[in-house]
Amino acid sequence: MRQNSDSAILVVGLGRFGSSIALKAELLGSDVLAMDTNPRLVQEYSGQLTHVVEADATNMDALTQVGALDFSSAIVAVGTSIEASVLITANLVDVGHPNIWAKAMTISHGKILERIGAHHVVFPEKDAGNRVAHLVRGKLLDFIEFEDGFAIVKMHPPKEAIGFTLAQSDIRKKYGVTVIGVKSPGRDFTYAVPETKVSSYDILIVSGHTELLERFSQRP
Repeated sequence: MRQNSDSAILVVGLGRFGSSIALKAELLGSDVLAMDTNPRLVQEYSGQLTHVVEADATNMDALTQVGALDFSSAIVAVGTSIEASVLITANLVDVGHPNIWAKAMTISHGKILERIGAHHVVFPEKDAGNRVAHLVRGKLLDFIEFEDGFAIVKMHPPKEAIGFTLAQSDIRKKYGVTVIGVKSPGRDFTYAVPETKVSSYDILIVSGHTELLERFSQRP
């Protein structure tokens, strides 16, 4: 399989993280090649993904044979061995891959991946833990955090906003957060404007600093 498309993705490792990425990326229309050394996983996903190969990416020859440089992105999703993760990432760096994403299991693992040349290091367990910590309190329906403490949340409206337009409730001035969208039952998502009137059945999409969002979400 040789691809030159901007959406061609090489996924190394078919554990829960890697398989989730591969399946979703292919569903979104990307050309995906997944690699794993485990024949059971290769067999399991060969019926779900278009291209799956049993190969060891710690071996430089294996990456050369699958044409690693023909993929716009390479994802090192190995989670069972830090040594294997580091070696695979180093191999991709050595072949000159321009866009390497690597999963890190610990902070120190992440630092090593960054130092050897991974362009993007992700911490799925840490990120999931942070997200659940916000959601488990029961006020937020969804939580996505970005850099510098900025986040976007999905939440039910507080009582003080129900029955009023956003201009009338003046949420931004009072709480320092911005309602960017509203989802009403049976209707498509709409971007918020000052004239948007909030009902008790609506779901609000709100952006702002994490600390301010937490305070706002605790309003009755």
